[in-house]
Amino acid sequence: MQLNLTKGVTAVSRDVYDLHMLVLWICTAIGVIVFGAMFWSMAFHRKSKGAKAADFHESTKVEILWTAIPIVILIAMAVPATTTLIAMEDNTNSDVTIQITGSQWKWHYKYFDQDIEYYSVLSTPPEQYQNQQETTAIKGEHYLLEVDKPLVIPANKKVRFLITSDDVIHSWWVPAFAIKQDANPGFINEAWTRVDEPGIYRGQCAELCGKDHGFMPIVVEVKSAEDYDIWLNEQQQRIAQAASAEQASLTTAMSKAELMQLGKTTYTAYCSACHQPSGLGLPPAFPALKDSPITTTGTIQDHINIVFNGKTGTGMQAYGKQLSLKELAAVITYERNAWGNNTGDLVQASDVKSAVASSVEGKAQEATASLAIETAVEEAVEIITEEVPVEDLSKVYSHDELMTMGEKVYLKACVACHQPTGAGLPPAFPALKGSVIATGDITVHLDMVINGSKKNAAMTAFGSQLTKTEIAAVVTYERNAWGNNTGDLVQPAAVDAASAK
Repeated sequence: MQLNLTKGVTAVSRDVYDLHMLVLWICTAIGVIVFGAMFWSMAFHRKSKGAKAADFHESTKVEILWTAIPIVILIAMAVPATTTLIAMEDNTNSDVTIQITGSQWKWHYKYFDQDIEYYSVLSTPPEQYQNQQETTAIKGEHYLLEVDKPLVIPANKKVRFLITSDDVIHSWWVPAFAIKQDANPGFINEAWTRVDEPGIYRGQCAELCGKDHGFMPIVVEVKSAEDYDIWLNEQQQRIAQAASAEQASLTTAMSKAELMQLGKTTYTAYCSACHQPSGLGLPPAFPALKDSPITTTGTIQDHINIVFNGKTGTGMQAYGKQLSLKELAAVITYERNAWGNNTGDLVQASDVKSAVASSVEGKAQEATASLAIETAVEEAVEIITEEVPVEDLSKVYSHDELMTMGEKVYLKACVACHQPTGAGLPPAFPALKGSVIATGDITVHLDMVINGSKKNAAMTAFGSQLTKTEIAAVVTYERNAWGNNTGDLVQPAAVDAASAK
């Protein structure tokens, strides 16, 4: 039924559906019994039939019954609900991990351990959704639910999603998977799925994220294991071909007609949502490009810089990683010659690379100059910096020394994720208080801190960030703080031995 929840295509989604139907039928039964009793009482105990009201109150049996029965009903609903919720949050032992980043108004997918990442953008033609009078374009079958590059995952594999945002709050929602997880800037939320059958499944952003919130669809293509491996190989080839094409574009000069054609296509796909097809924008949030100082009297260098790097504090994103040098050159040429701007400027891929390189070089020079000034000031005021002492890995520290040092290291390197209380921010950042890691095998604990976690990308490797003495101290602290009280003392020599493995 269109009025009811759908079953979905995963075990969790079917559990959610079954839970929904169980609660629905329980509520229906309660409604029938309660309202049935009310209507029956009103019909057969009305005054016109000579009914006399009973005079009783404070029945202990009735009080017990109407307290006990709801408790039993709630427990009957709570048991399957808790089981389903626990299953929904179990992100362990995943076969594939994908980072999902929401931005206005597209999704960015990054495959861990595959060196594959790309943006997924709405592919419905603008003339379909900008046609308010419905006089021209006919809406397609998947109107506003189609993208240029879908997310591809393998069937019958556990796929873990790390969901975040680089601007405002979005929400990654695929009803068929029973996944609806917020994408919050600065935070990582987790979800997972295991789809039984190959197919194409659609969703959309479910959090009001700005003017084009309705134009941010999600398409997931589930492939068989064999087809998924073929797709991975194709993506690797595509990346290699793109790199070759990028290199070739640096020595190729495109004509104005070619630049304007490619530029218009790129502008329509990536820029028109904010700056409008007419270039008039939506001031003040999205300024006009028609007759704008940036696109007319401004330098090409500044124009390239703002398109490539974006502008902090505004809705202008950085497109350096989203577009090729050729596409960047074309869209900048288009913006400088469309809508009557007519500057006559032609920007080639090599110009973009040179401008970007100059920008990077300029920043490096600024940093070098700043460093020189700081050094000169330090020398002028005769600030003497002490040499870092060589670490004594044979030294044996007492419990108090390790705990004092470990607390300082924890507050410096670990507290942001695992919290001062060790309670963490599950599920992305699990608790250390009472955890298996902090109370179990020391070698596993050391390996986790030194090398990071292969299952949880949020847990980075600290082997290159902390000294061996600091690692020894913080591991000791985590194993004895917050009531863990294992009594374990880890010395630098033990960390050195674990690091050598």
